[in-house]
Amino acid sequence: MSKIIVDQLSHAQKVRILYKTILRLHRGLPLELRDLGDKYARDEFRRHLACSPMEAQLFMTEWAKYAVTITSQLGLKGKPTGTLGGELDTRTVEMLKDDQVVQLYELMIAAKGLEDTNTVKTK
Repeated sequence: MSKIIVDQLSHAQKVRILYKTILRLHRGLPLELRDLGDKYARDEFRRHLACSPMEAQLFMTEWAKYAVTITSQLGLKGKPTGTLGGELDTRTVEMLKDDQVVQLYELMIAAKGLEDTNTVKTK
């Protein structure tokens, strides 16, 4: 999409395009991660429907970065080409609100649970 067209879109249209892009990218994830990612994105986008303009800008920037990261990790064929995800830097974590830290922790537990179910356990 060209910059001129993007500049003419309303904020709501930009949010919708980003949300749909993320869900489309999730199609390339393993099924369990896709389900977890779709639920998380849906919840986050709903939570931010009535946020301040400053929060909305930060929200859109961070989700756009996520979309770029997932795109690079899935490669041209839309399948994982290596490790999915990435490390959060300390500064980003320190900026999170208490409820966001709890949510991030719950997401980590859910993701680790998925990881455990995909691991073959030996005695």
